Amino acid sequence: MSEERGREAVILGPGEGRDYPMGRIRAVFKADGDETASRYSISEWWLEPRTRGPGAHAHDVFYVLEGTMSIRVGDTWTHASRGAFVLVPGGVTHDFENRGDVRAGVLNLSIPGAFEPAMPAIAAWFAEHPPGDTDA
Repeated sequence: MSEERGREAVILGPGEGRDYPMGRIRAVFKADGDETASRYSISEWWLEPRTRGPGAHAHDVFYVLEGTMSIRVGDTWTHASRGAFVLVPGGVTHDFENRGDVRAGVLNLSIPGAFEPAMPAIAAWFAEHPPGDTDA
């Protein structure tokens, strides 16, 4: 078995990581950049009840940690509850939002990596444009 030199294990407790609060949305980055040799990014995304997500984009894998997250793949929305897994094919536009009455969270893998450098600008954008309520 080959060992990747120069990288160390990442061990974080619950809630630990690099925190990006964005009002009713919170991202916690677990690994990115140096930790993954910029190959992928792993983060948690938490949305308060009835909160719109970040908007349509294309690059993700989702695993629902808590609550029910509504996830759009292409033009179709699905309601993914705790333990659900959603693999969005590369290049397919998608989005996510919490249409429920309780906080919901997803573990997110972004491939390719090095997504976190964009987070300060994303957090600043959300400070000026707070996420709205869902329609549903």
